[in-house]
Amino acid sequence: MQNEHSLDWLMELLQNAKTEGTDEAKKNAVSSVSASLLESLLHDSVSADSSSELELLGTGIAASPGAASGILCFSSDAVLDATDRGEKAILVCNETTPADEIGMRMAEGIVTVRGGMASHAAVVARGWGIPAVVGLADLEISAESMTIDGTHLEYGTHISMDGTTGNVFAGKVQLQKSSDELAEIQTLLEWADEIRSDQIQIRTNADTGEDAAKALSFGAEGIGLCRTEHMFMGDRLPLIQSFILSESGSEDEKKSLEVLMEAQREDLAEVIEAMAPYPVTIRLLDAPLHEFLGPEISDEWSEHNPMLGTRGVRLAILREELYRMQTRAIVGALQDVKEMGKEPKADIMVPLVSDVKELDLVRSWIEQEVSYLEAELHPNIGTMIETPRASITAEEIAESADFFSFGTNDLTQLVFGFSRDDIESRVIGMYLNEGILSANPFETLDQNGVGHMIQHAVAKGRKTDPDLEIGVCGEHGGDPESIAFLLKAGIDYVSCSPFRVPIARLAAAQAVISSSD
Repeated sequence: MQNEHSLDWLMELLQNAKTEGTDEAKKNAVSSVSASLLESLLHDSVSADSSSELELLGTGIAASPGAASGILCFSSDAVLDATDRGEKAILVCNETTPADEIGMRMAEGIVTVRGGMASHAAVVARGWGIPAVVGLADLEISAESMTIDGTHLEYGTHISMDGTTGNVFAGKVQLQKSSDELAEIQTLLEWADEIRSDQIQIRTNADTGEDAAKALSFGAEGIGLCRTEHMFMGDRLPLIQSFILSESGSEDEKKSLEVLMEAQREDLAEVIEAMAPYPVTIRLLDAPLHEFLGPEISDEWSEHNPMLGTRGVRLAILREELYRMQTRAIVGALQDVKEMGKEPKADIMVPLVSDVKELDLVRSWIEQEVSYLEAELHPNIGTMIETPRASITAEEIAESADFFSFGTNDLTQLVFGFSRDDIESRVIGMYLNEGILSANPFETLDQNGVGHMIQHAVAKGRKTDPDLEIGVCGEHGGDPESIAFLLKAGIDYVSCSPFRVPIARLAAAQAVISSSD
């Protein structure tokens, strides 16, 4: 028998199952393949010989799988300059913000001093399939150099990183290329789909037509989370900043919204068209203000704890035109895609709701904006369940919501009282070593706390509406152990980054098999 972590072993396993040709043989094959093996085949990895020859600089949190080499760059601008010269770049910085996303997109890999599995760098990198290591706390960065554990490296020096292990190396490693096109992998995943298809769907988190197309190629059955804030980056960032900082009802506000609406309409049409006829769940803007406004944030909008501050539905209630504008953009995008001869489907999701009255108010605005839309294009209006209060009062919220989707990153943060940007690099490692936690709750769902909240909300929500559609759109949707729990909890679909979709397909099938044993 081949090593159970090799491609040769997988090929032999699947060939034997094909030869036998029974459903039971397919189930046995699907059950036998680990998620770690599948993941290793789908991403570039560091060859064993290469890694042993290089200096290990440090180990952080393995935030996005895959390996990469490139020259040291300490800003997004430096990454763009390097790629313009035809060089591969690794972005190394204290932390990332939305303003960095143009450079992040061009980088071969990302390394940050701060952050965890739910930090900006980690979430964005996973969505784009870019390797990332975060929370490398011993790393010190200056304008043109970095120092870690006594080793000093200048801008332009080659480094390598492995987002699967969290290791960062000095020098250039030899990469083992991925095998995502192998027929054997496709066969395995087709069998997995046959097993789980009528019990749980696999959707994706995607914000561009390109990401949607990639997710479809990996087998996604819709978009469970389209983050509209990711459409306000680059050249558009000053426009959203101008809107936030402008006086409500002013000409500056109107001008900013007009430009933003047209840009968002175009972006959303691209996403909806790429995914049609599968559903696209569009989350209205939810971004902590410090991420959008940056370090120069004014005293008026400065907050002691921005993750608990004026974000999501709270900002919209202060600035009503924001969500009205986004709704008009969604309506326009649906009409545009229909005119292309496609069958568009989009739902609207309101973030960070804690009270049904918040949802009632926003829903009234949305319904006003879509009232003239053709009936078959009318979006469902639902909410993210990501605060403990929303979970507790789910019976009431379901009276106003057409669907629920659990945002498990924020829900985990709020149930534990952990900062998802800081806690992993400072506390989680010690908690794991001391046995206080059995797993990082931002990687694998905490069943006793967060999971209990989910079970309660599912039961209460379906008490109000037995047909209530319920999904999960945090990155736990791509974690095998979490998927097994969510299946038992009655979740209709999980949504994860495009590059995690194959893992979720396999894990969901394995969960279905286990539940039937």
